[in-house]
Amino acid sequence: MQIYRYPLLKSWPEITQRPSADNSEKVEKVREVMSKIREDGDAAIREYTNQFDHVDIDDFAVSADEIKAAVRKIDPLLKSAINIAAQNIDKFHVAQKFPHRVIETMPGVKCWQKSIPIERVGLYIPGGSAPLFSTVLMLGIPAMIAGCHDVVLCTPPDHNGEIHPAILFAASICHITEIYKIGGIQAIGAMAYGTESIQKVDKIFGPGNSWVTAAKQFVAMADCAIDMPAGPSEVAVMADETGNPEFIAADLLSQAEHGPDSQVILVTTEEKLIQKVITIMGKQLKELPRATTAAKALDNSRAILVNDVEEMLGLINSYAPEHLIIATKDAAGLAERITNAGSVFIGNYSPESAGDYGSGTNHTLPTNGWAKSFSGIGLDSFCKKITYQEISKEGIKLLGPVIEQMAEAEQLFAHKNAATLRMKSI
Repeated sequence: MQIYRYPLLKSWPEITQRPSADNSEKVEKVREVMSKIREDGDAAIREYTNQFDHVDIDDFAVSADEIKAAVRKIDPLLKSAINIAAQNIDKFHVAQKFPHRVIETMPGVKCWQKSIPIERVGLYIPGGSAPLFSTVLMLGIPAMIAGCHDVVLCTPPDHNGEIHPAILFAASICHITEIYKIGGIQAIGAMAYGTESIQKVDKIFGPGNSWVTAAKQFVAMADCAIDMPAGPSEVAVMADETGNPEFIAADLLSQAEHGPDSQVILVTTEEKLIQKVITIMGKQLKELPRATTAAKALDNSRAILVNDVEEMLGLINSYAPEHLIIATKDAAGLAERITNAGSVFIGNYSPESAGDYGSGTNHTLPTNGWAKSFSGIGLDSFCKKITYQEISKEGIKLLGPVIEQMAEAEQLFAHKNAATLRMKSI
């Protein structure tokens, strides 16, 4: 972990730069795979599943019997934990339902907006180095609440051609039954373009590795909507002398273990805290099964010593982290001044992993600085808004002259005529 002491404002972008990778080769490979999927459908999916996942699969669809068998395999304690997390996620997302209100903007002119679920959505669930069954809940529950008619789930099979039981159990909680043993680029292609056995979707959700991200960005250019731009996972911690170094070390490592290209950042006013955290991280790292991965991520990571709270806030809002932990005095007050972050964790007893699993908020969040302009996944992500207007005779009498004046000024006389004819008919 690199340490920076009292960096100048102009150097902040450089020292907080995310790990970058040359994706040009990925783009060409993705283009090749997508072209073949569009031409050959299921045959191409089988070919790439064999090439990338090293398994031959004839029938990609997961059967009802497979789902039932998976549910029976889940440890009761894990099943209970998943159910509690699901309840919390459901409660938080139900509260996001859009209120239906009719607004009379002027006498006889009524306007309203209606939230309509996206009809068919596709969920991508990583299942390689870590089977992210929690992501099934984070995507499946809001899709269910929104009322999406069809929810498709794709996840890579293991070498035996099977799906991790916890992924299937989480899917059963969300009432997802259309599940396919397909991962990587080919899963994104199958959902975006459709094949003989898989109907195309209207929008694709879910995290993934750099190949999945490249594939999502490719199809988003013209063929299928996606949830948001994505990149490697990241966390920033703001801390003063009240921060607990053991907690902070654990929080930093919890993101570092996601992947070697993850980034973790500690921003603090206390130099002694930096040394304590680094020492404790070294000890905690030795106990982690994914220590090698986490250690590589720490090479991309920073500890930044600043002069005061104002500098902390400025640097964090400039960085726009996916996750932000505030371990300071008046943490709640500082949280109100955060303008750029995916999700904020307030106080020493709010670990980032709470949001990953079960506090209720969604863990599918903008990374790579996109928190400056994108929100994390919520109920609205699975809906589109349609606006309506109903205008009476009284309304067109009042609004018509406004339309005429503005349309004529823009030299759009057919627009003007549409209002004029109605007013003359009254």
